[in-house]
Amino acid sequence: MRKHIKNNVSWVGKIDWELRQFHGADYSVNHGSSQNAYLIEEEKTVLIDTVWKPHSTEFVDNLRSEIDLNKIDLIVINHGEVDHSGSLPQLMALIPDTPIYCTANAVKSLVGQYHHPEWNFNVVKTGDSVDIGNGKKLVFVEMRMLHWPDSMATYLTEDNILFSNDAFGQHFAVEELFNDKADQCTLWEEAMKYYANILNPFSPLVKKKVEEVLALNLPIDIIATSHGIIWRDNPAQIVEAYHKWSQNYQEDQVTVIYDTMWEGTEKLAHRIVREISLLSPETRVKQYNISKTDKNDIMTQVFKSKAIAVGSPTVHQGILSSVGGWLEFLKELKFKNKKAAVFGCYGWSGEATKVLRKELGEAGFDVVEPEIRCSWNPRPEDLEQAKEIAKALVG
Repeated sequence: MRKHIKNNVSWVGKIDWELRQFHGADYSVNHGSSQNAYLIEEEKTVLIDTVWKPHSTEFVDNLRSEIDLNKIDLIVINHGEVDHSGSLPQLMALIPDTPIYCTANAVKSLVGQYHHPEWNFNVVKTGDSVDIGNGKKLVFVEMRMLHWPDSMATYLTEDNILFSNDAFGQHFAVEELFNDKADQCTLWEEAMKYYANILNPFSPLVKKKVEEVLALNLPIDIIATSHGIIWRDNPAQIVEAYHKWSQNYQEDQVTVIYDTMWEGTEKLAHRIVREISLLSPETRVKQYNISKTDKNDIMTQVFKSKAIAVGSPTVHQGILSSVGGWLEFLKELKFKNKKAAVFGCYGWSGEATKVLRKELGEAGFDVVEPEIRCSWNPRPEDLEQAKEIAKALVG
């Protein structure tokens, strides 16, 4: 079922209330999501993006009930990832000669995934445009690494709609589609989570691209994303947020993250949290056990933090595998301008804090000198060392 966006532009995507994981199992989805595709019906009929393969039959059937598929003059694929292009094979089987407009890298992606080099690809770059009639044009803007090398956005003149693909989106199911209809707390929570876990590694490019788009002085009345809500109420607010988030974002927050075997390292975590709160009551302090908390939700808190403390007991002259896996993900996200401290208990050899220092340094954190490294269960004098960690992280 189509939903009206503006004038001759409709949403023809899929709201997926039951989705709980994305990118395989690498991204947690707490409130459902959507794959947003759009139909423009001017003198030329344009389809912008599709939905992923599990919903392809539903998508094609719904689209066919709305229009004669043979009347589609061109398809724009802003990004070749399967959540946007997954219905192409089924659609192209019905309208095989329809032109597909995308970047050169998107051709590589689409041919690599679906093995159809015979599709009618039309390669575009920033500034290229297509006249769709009634005085309107589609203008293409490459958005490399936001978040794949093939990504682009498409701007519809006169209606002033930016089809932004993955930029400015979030995994959040909203039946009414628009940002002014969504729960605002959840919307901004999910928008930040999306940025922190997917786009943060490309923050320098995000800043540059946002400034480039702003320099074009395009009037933007609507930002039509590929996931989650459509920004129609003051769409500039999400652009401004991305610009802010792209500049080594942090709040007055410290997050303590750990895993534990026999509660010793957990006791250290609790004490570090307490000492930070006592030393700096205005600082928000959060604590998470890696084995009991979703990793993407933890990373959102790391994104907000000016400093973190990471703890693990020593296991086989290393750290717990749960902490090791989490640290690998931390490296991927390329956080900058944040402090870190390490802590942990051990029974015999005690290498965990050394390993944590190395891994956090490689992840781009400024690792402070104070740490807690104690044998067996913490004694009062071990817990007292949390004061030094608190001073180093808050100061």
